Amino acid sequence: MAENEDGQEKTEQPTAKRLNKAREDGNIARSRELSTAAVFGAGVMALMVLGPMLGRGAQGWMRGALSPEPLLLETPERLFGHMGMLLLKLMVVMLPVLAVCLLATFAAPLIMGGLNVASKSLVPNLKRLNPMSGLKRIYGPEGLAELAKSLLRVALLGTATGLTLVHGMDVLRAMPNQGVEQAAQTGLYFASRLLLAGAAALLLLAAIDAPYQKWNWKRKLKMTRQEVREEMKESEGNPQVKGKIRQMQMQLSQRRMMEAVPTADVIVVNPTHYAVALKYDGGSMRAPRVVAKGVDEVAFRIRELGERHRVAVVSAPPLARALYREGELGKEIPVRLYAAVAQVLSYVYQLRAWRAGVAPALPQLGPVPMDEFPDVGRGEGR
Repeated sequence: MAENEDGQEKTEQPTAKRLNKAREDGNIARSRELSTAAVFGAGVMALMVLGPMLGRGAQGWMRGALSPEPLLLETPERLFGHMGMLLLKLMVVMLPVLAVCLLATFAAPLIMGGLNVASKSLVPNLKRLNPMSGLKRIYGPEGLAELAKSLLRVALLGTATGLTLVHGMDVLRAMPNQGVEQAAQTGLYFASRLLLAGAAALLLLAAIDAPYQKWNWKRKLKMTRQEVREEMKESEGNPQVKGKIRQMQMQLSQRRMMEAVPTADVIVVNPTHYAVALKYDGGSMRAPRVVAKGVDEVAFRIRELGERHRVAVVSAPPLARALYREGELGKEIPVRLYAAVAQVLSYVYQLRAWRAGVAPALPQLGPVPMDEFPDVGRGEGR
């Protein structure tokens, strides 16, 4: 089983991030046998399909090559240019086959996982020039696999072409007794059979090599459990860092909440364990909003800060607990608490009037009737 430099076994399948990074680095699964089979097979098929057209083109080219203009014999310096034109015309004749072979070169990459252009693969890698790495590839498992593949290639090609020759020996023996044109047709037919047999052998070898190369590529990209954990930390964030961020966010949120306490109209308390600060502006709010809430130490700080800024503190334990459980920071209070909160705010406004000398007597807050647990029908306090 594969191991990394630390000796840990690579037992985990590569993650999507690892596979994407490999593609970016130009490390993708490729099969030379599949590429060879695709180009050779496409070339053979093109020769068979385009054979008549190629024959006519080759015949015209041969006629022009063997019957040069008489002026060329008088001006030998033009022979070099004439040879260049002959080669160009031959390329034009073979252009359809070359175009088919060129298109076939894209077939193997598409089958193995798609085309991939990676700029990193163009950067020179000095590690590839290391003789020890080369010897390791030659005499290691990779070298043995390549040797086995080479032997299999020779065996398949030898078997395919050998069987074709054996079964076509009678055809070859009959060729000397045939006319030139018939013998040429017989030879071309036999050559096409021989090429098809070779293409079939290469295709069979590619069918074996392509899955192996895909498996071997993924095997090399396997990861240890530690590598998977490290990647998860990078992707999702280190738990310690995330915890620190959450702590900072809570502190920032609590600081903003405390800054809103001096603007509150009333702080409803339990009297010591719960504290909820409410603010109501009839011109811009449909209902009172919760600007701060907390329990125990936070509740004590809310109450202390409110008293420092002369915010009314009202003790209504059931209402304080209900507001803490059901109210959300920055949002309006639940509808079912409207009546109880309205009674508290009415008391606060009367208290302000008394402090300003407008009201003649100190107002008194009577009991605040409400059902703290409407679904249960009983109260719960601390």
